[in-house]
Amino acid sequence: MNAPAPPPLTPTSRALSWCLHLLVVGLLALTAARALADGRPHAGLIVVTAAVCALVYAAGPLSPAVRGSRKAAAWWLASVTAVWLVLIALSPEGVWMAFPLYFLQLHLLPRRAGLGAVAATASAAVAGFAAHQDSFSAAMAIGPALGAAVAVAVVWGYQALYRESEQRRRLIEELTTTRADLATAQHTAGVLAERERLAREIHDTLAQGLTSIQLLLRAAERALPAAPDDAARHVGQARQAAVDNLAEARRFVAALAPPSLDGTTLAGALERLCATTSAREPVSARFHLIGDTAPLPTAHEVALLRIAQSALANTVRHADAATVDVTLGYEETDVTLNIVDDGVGFTPELLPAPDPEHGGFGLAAMRARMRALGGTLTLTSAAGSGTALTARLPRTSLDTEPEARP
Repeated sequence: MNAPAPPPLTPTSRALSWCLHLLVVGLLALTAARALADGRPHAGLIVVTAAVCALVYAAGPLSPAVRGSRKAAAWWLASVTAVWLVLIALSPEGVWMAFPLYFLQLHLLPRRAGLGAVAATASAAVAGFAAHQDSFSAAMAIGPALGAAVAVAVVWGYQALYRESEQRRRLIEELTTTRADLATAQHTAGVLAERERLAREIHDTLAQGLTSIQLLLRAAERALPAAPDDAARHVGQARQAAVDNLAEARRFVAALAPPSLDGTTLAGALERLCATTSAREPVSARFHLIGDTAPLPTAHEVALLRIAQSALANTVRHADAATVDVTLGYEETDVTLNIVDDGVGFTPELLPAPDPEHGGFGLAAMRARMRALGGTLTLTSAAGSGTALTARLPRTSLDTEPEARP
């Protein structure tokens, strides 16, 4: 089984590597010094062998091939071990070099091969030291064996900590990626929600106002030249509608409440809407208030007003109605808005799907407004029986979410 590549150097592992380098140099220097100080028979050869061992060892950290290849590292380790065997055959102090060799073998070799190499190195150290002492005792095996056990425990513990650190790093990267994906998804959802909101606002304000202006100008066109007074009245109404629509557009861009709610209540705005519709269009729009009025959050008032505007515009364009009744009711648990006309009616199931060229987004926008605020919208109609639309919002959520009007 192939061993995993050595872990990349971190500040901690780099410091440990330098400590190991210094330990090897120190032990080799100590071996050479002891040979010279004690006047060993082969002192010169011991010094030369220690120097060769140091040079062979230094070739590993300095060689790119050894740092980048497991095979080259294994050959380098074998060379260091071979020189060390010569050293331990010449000097009993060479046994000290077994300890750093343990770390190199466990670090560079696969686990099983590393354990085998450590066991062989410990056995060679014990045998070499016993040969120099011309005797063997259990005490001679304790030092190399204990050093081997400590090296195995330290290296395996470090490898376990490294694997755990790598797992945590990967988890952090996955978490970071997940959070980035979530932020992207939330941003996309926010963009889509804002687009939907803008589409509703444009449909219920600018589009409806432009439609009203178009109808008034067509009426003025039909009145000319036979009835210039009627034409002038229609043009004046279209001009006022343009002024109102411009105010809506400016306030819409500023992202504030509708101008029709400035300085008045929702009931007042609906009453004014009915009066304006009756004055401009060939339909009698009547407003009714049931119950005691109560302040509502701006978002709820805007939604109910927009629904009334859209419903009245649909009545004018499609219903061919003589009268339409707009009723705002403050009930114990709900606030309701009812718009009922006596027009030609239609079959709701046969309504065409919304189309960018021909419209049809009104009902979908109304339902979306109510759904966003936790309310409901119901529509009842039949051919020849008029149309009734009811928007209902719960009073409980309104009372517990006060909101100041800008």
